[in-house]
Amino acid sequence: MSTSYPDSKRCPCGTGLTYGECCGRYHAGVTAPTAETLMRSRFTAFAVGDSAYLLRTWAAEDRPETLELTDTGVRFYRLDILDVVGGGPLDETGVVEFEAFYKGAEKGSQHERSSFRRVNGEWVYAAGDVR
Repeated sequence: MSTSYPDSKRCPCGTGLTYGECCGRYHAGVTAPTAETLMRSRFTAFAVGDSAYLLRTWAAEDRPETLELTDTGVRFYRLDILDVVGGGPLDETGVVEFEAFYKGAEKGSQHERSSFRRVNGEWVYAAGDVR
């Protein structure tokens, strides 16, 4: 878990809450209640360099063995949620379409439609269709 990102700083996911009030609690072990919440917390994990959280919330059959986030030369700084289908507290599957903006060695955005599902009551990232 990334411990260098301050709880009092605004959360990178764009809710307007602090990291401690928002994604920091999911990175610390609280279960994300919706697919969108998991998507936001995964974006924030990319932004703060928390590869352990990304691996932990990735469907086991598609998860890489390791994920290196240091020295990429790219910093994610903004997330726009474009569409949400299902993924609520009573759903078993969901889809979140988003655009994640980055800058650094390169400047641009990643547009993806991600699929999520519940495994043992917890949301996991299943697959993404990059557009």
